[in-house]
Amino acid sequence: MNMFEIVHSLMRQFGPEQWTLYKGKHLLSFVDNHDVTRVASILQNEKHLPLIYALMFGMPGIPCVYYGSEWGEKAEKSQGDPALRACFEEPQWNELTEWIAALAKAKKESKALNYGGFRQVVLTNKQCILARETDGERVFVAINADSEPYTAHFDAGCGQATDLLTGKLHDFGGGSTLEPYSAAFWLMER
Repeated sequence: MNMFEIVHSLMRQFGPEQWTLYKGKHLLSFVDNHDVTRVASILQNEKHLPLIYALMFGMPGIPCVYYGSEWGEKAEKSQGDPALRACFEEPQWNELTEWIAALAKAKKESKALNYGGFRQVVLTNKQCILARETDGERVFVAINADSEPYTAHFDAGCGQATDLLTGKLHDFGGGSTLEPYSAAFWLMER
């Protein structure tokens, strides 16, 4: 997962500058749908799958999860519509499903994640921290797409936050460490 390309594209679409393409618009966003190869079949590293959903729920827009993708269903467009639009006997609830449910809960409960501005705070090839901000709150969307831990040093504007995904307190002092293949939504209320 190349975070440079992804974040630069998002900044062109939603960034703080007045010229960005979709500033202030609440567009539907998705990582796959009924007409394309499912994202679980595209990613070369399956540990990136939860992270792509964290990015989708953390960016501006209305996230949409295509049925079956919430448990990591795979299908290639070359297999045709029956593969892409499969009929499932029952849900396959798993860790990815739990993760997406936590992301959806965080999005639902955060004004900043729904309506906040969008800016880049930290960007490397394998990590990013994005800020979503409204008058009442700021959420840092932090993603580490690397197999090694990453510690980011940046001015958060305060000392502590609550991770909307885990409920745990996060201390910005001394840097913010992200475990390998992890994401956090750090909420700071003002």
